[in-house]
Amino acid sequence: MVEGGIAPVNKTEFTELFRTIWKTPYILRLAMTAGIGGLLFGYDTAVISGALLYIRDDFKSVDKHTWLQELIVSTSVAAAIIGAAIGAWMNDSLGRKKAILTADVLFFIGSLVMAVAPFPSIVVIGRILVGLGVGMTSMTSPLYISETSPAQIRGALISMNGFLLTFGQFLSYLINLGFTKVPGTWRWMLGVAGIPPIVQFFLMLLLPESPRWLYKQGKVKQATEVLGKIYPIDEVGKELEQLKASIEAAEADEASIGNNFFTKFRSAMKNIEVRRALYAGVAVQVVQQFVGINSVMYYGASIMQLAGFASKAVALALSLITTGLNAVGSIISMLFMDRQGRRRMMIVSLVFIIIGLVVLSTVFYQSSQHAPGIDNYNSSHFGNNSNCTAYISAPDTSRWNCMTCLKQKCGFCASEGDKFQPGSCLANEKAIGNMCTQQHRVWYDEGCPSKLGLFAVLLLGFYIIVYSLGMGTGPWIVNAEIYPLKYRGFGGGVAAMSNWTANLIVSMNFLSLTEALGSWGTFLLFAGFSFLGLIAIYFLVPETKGVPLEEIEKVLRKGFRPWPFDRKEKAQNIDGVSA
Repeated sequence: MVEGGIAPVNKTEFTELFRTIWKTPYILRLAMTAGIGGLLFGYDTAVISGALLYIRDDFKSVDKHTWLQELIVSTSVAAAIIGAAIGAWMNDSLGRKKAILTADVLFFIGSLVMAVAPFPSIVVIGRILVGLGVGMTSMTSPLYISETSPAQIRGALISMNGFLLTFGQFLSYLINLGFTKVPGTWRWMLGVAGIPPIVQFFLMLLLPESPRWLYKQGKVKQATEVLGKIYPIDEVGKELEQLKASIEAAEADEASIGNNFFTKFRSAMKNIEVRRALYAGVAVQVVQQFVGINSVMYYGASIMQLAGFASKAVALALSLITTGLNAVGSIISMLFMDRQGRRRMMIVSLVFIIIGLVVLSTVFYQSSQHAPGIDNYNSSHFGNNSNCTAYISAPDTSRWNCMTCLKQKCGFCASEGDKFQPGSCLANEKAIGNMCTQQHRVWYDEGCPSKLGLFAVLLLGFYIIVYSLGMGTGPWIVNAEIYPLKYRGFGGGVAAMSNWTANLIVSMNFLSLTEALGSWGTFLLFAGFSFLGLIAIYFLVPETKGVPLEEIEKVLRKGFRPWPFDRKEKAQNIDGVSA
């Protein structure tokens, strides 16, 4: 998963879902229309992985400068942080419906700007607009669904929004693959994202505002009409009373803890239970990003090239498989998270993530050490003007191989007939690359030919699926449960902002890390962060599965102690009972 969560749903809730929407299909219409926001969220965060390969082909400055590639990817994440804050304000001030409509406009304009961009700077502007839309919809779509859904199927409908998010990521890779042979490749990849927001915009115009927001604004009659379309007539009065009680309680909470971020933060820090809940909630969200998942989501196709698959189409096809595993893992997680518990699933997930990253790092290290060498005869075959300047001027090239060549910003032209044999180190220019491929050779400018490439892809698939089983969904569920009721919105918001910030740090540094540390060093670094994250979660995060809110507060007030540090406490409890 990326920045969204799928709530765990039991079999009974799914059965009730089908029974309810069969009787009242209007509910599904509300949820599916708002769920397009989740689809857009997933598509726009993942589509850049494939598009970036072709943007580099069209703009030499992007191809030559790693920081510009990272800027194109990360500006959308940075804008999403701002978009989330704007979305929070719009949700309260203007309503959920207007927030979704505004996000649609941003999605459409951003997609259009990117599709026609004549310069990299214009692509960045388009990414900023789309990022604002992502930030707004990431919080508004689930909120709208939750407030327009009957309580008994609310979790199932919200989980559907989360599934649409992962499906959007999968769809982006599928569409990327479909446009690889079409002129203007990346423009189509990014421009297609402008279609769903048009559909959502016009569908949302036909739908009502959230009944909760309407009631809070004093529009009781309109709120009653909306509830009448969602619930049976005999239940509307009861739901209206519950809505009234909920809003009054929320207003009382606001009065006691303040109505702006700073007053809420001061109040939270003075409360030991809330403070410890924030430590746990923020920790799981930061760890979720620092295991490196979005390096795979945002740079998946580039990683496939680093693994030795030079063809863009092949890199995209392999990325499609790994993204599909993310969606599959998320569904499996929904089935097991309630049975096994959030804490246990996250810890097990992290253990296997560390194993996967260490082995993956080893594979990339072995690939770099056994990369094909450089053959002087092969290199001279293309003429001195085509050779890599650093290679020609080097005093000793006997130890040069493909990886050494690529580190000098040059390109490797594989040996004719066998790409694993010594090849040529040439200047990394498009014309020279074309010259290489015209001679039925393979041109490499990101990764090198590797016999372990397929094994690396399998390891990436393993890494993604073990991530999605625990760390993909667990942090979002923990943050929905661990805070006292009146701090739940504030705590969840702080944790989500921490998630986006950590996401930004990873996305804007991944390519620079691979240049500085190598692919193997970068994945080993993520393994180190994952190990630290495992320690943090083990010591800070209590189990929240099936635990009443009051009990969670007691645990946090006393201070959570994991095994074996809880033995003394258990012994004291036993002595107390015996006495």
